[in-house]
Amino acid sequence: MNLERFPRYPLTFGPTPIQPLKRLSAHLGGKVELYAKREDCNSGLAFGGNKTRKLEYLVPDALAQGCDTLVSIGGIQSNQTRQVAAVAAHLGMKCVLVQENWVNYHDCVYDRVGNIELSRILGADVRLVPDGFDIGIRRSWQDAIDSVHAAGGKPYAIPAGCSEHRLGGLGFVGFAQEVRQQEAELGFRFDYIVVCSVTGSTQAGMIVGFAADGRAERVIGIDASAKPDATRAQIAHIAASTAELVGLGRTIDECEVVLDTRYGGPEYGLPNEGTLEAIRLCARLEGMLTDPVYEGKSMHGMIDKVRLGEFPPGSRVLFAHLGGAPALSAYSFLFRNG
Repeated sequence: MNLERFPRYPLTFGPTPIQPLKRLSAHLGGKVELYAKREDCNSGLAFGGNKTRKLEYLVPDALAQGCDTLVSIGGIQSNQTRQVAAVAAHLGMKCVLVQENWVNYHDCVYDRVGNIELSRILGADVRLVPDGFDIGIRRSWQDAIDSVHAAGGKPYAIPAGCSEHRLGGLGFVGFAQEVRQQEAELGFRFDYIVVCSVTGSTQAGMIVGFAADGRAERVIGIDASAKPDATRAQIAHIAASTAELVGLGRTIDECEVVLDTRYGGPEYGLPNEGTLEAIRLCARLEGMLTDPVYEGKSMHGMIDKVRLGEFPPGSRVLFAHLGGAPALSAYSFLFRNG
């Protein structure tokens, strides 16, 4: 497997830290050791997050093509679009963002605070569109691309979550390689890796990366889309194409795409009571912030799996913290009492 042959533009600080979650582990009985790999602290560009790691492999392609405008899409509180806006500002490029109404949530400040506020501050051309949630390629995104062409610009198209981009899985192949290096320093290997999944390329990249040492099935995706069939299919598709791209040397088996579908409800972007409990518990025991859309749901999944005894005693579990806390202010009514 050869990741090094793909050019990478550094946007992150370097390897992200691995933090033991000692108080949370003890609170849950102490039989399982929990750790977090802090992708939420990976960059100085507008709080970073998992998409910033992915964009390191897309930026060289955009520059090589002579593009002047990054065009991306997401929900109103998209972490993806905020990170694309920051990268565009960092590179001196223009940015057009399509922000669709993916979440059935109607706080009066929802489209003015959090991620979308940061994108506007960063100078992006933010375009609100009423279309609902879908992880596929959208007409509104193509319209934005066409508008850049019509204005004489040269757009570089970045799909939701970077996921339908042919290079979208590379960043988290690199994540797996990084974890192996850190394991050598720590003196142990993680038994499981827990990660939130919606558009698919984060988990898909991890599957390919950990397939290199036989741990692909130990990557436990926690669905946050509440449309798990579409998410599972996209993870499998991206993992297959990424495996071929990096020269893994074998196909990804269906059993290596592990997606736990119990925690994504009631809808994409709407937390359930378990999500909110997990956000508060993690914050109050570890000082680590998670969000109602993504990381609160994967944290809920990990906590519940510990409580249910689904990780064998003595397991070391790595929680991939992908970012998302900038969206918390958009859900301020839910946390008005803490």
